[in-house]
Amino acid sequence: MTKNNQIWVSPAGNGDWKVQKAGSDRASRIVENKSEAKDIARSIAKNQGLEMVVQRKDGVIHEKNTYPRSRDKNPPRG
Repeated sequence: MTKNNQIWVSPAGNGDWKVQKAGSDRASRIVENKSEAKDIARSIAKNQGLEMVVQRKDGVIHEKNTYPRSRDKNPPRG
């Protein structure tokens, strides 16, 4: 998967966690705990068909999950 198809959960430097899409200058959200950041990133990844990459406090990647867009076999006509 290319870098532009990723959303990252990483430490923000001051004890907070940021959710940021790869290639973006700004964080989508900054929250106080990692589990909340992972929930936000997972939701964004599922909606946009992205890969979620989660880092530890020391910056090492410890989790990757890919959420492909679901393909509706019967899309609405219109």
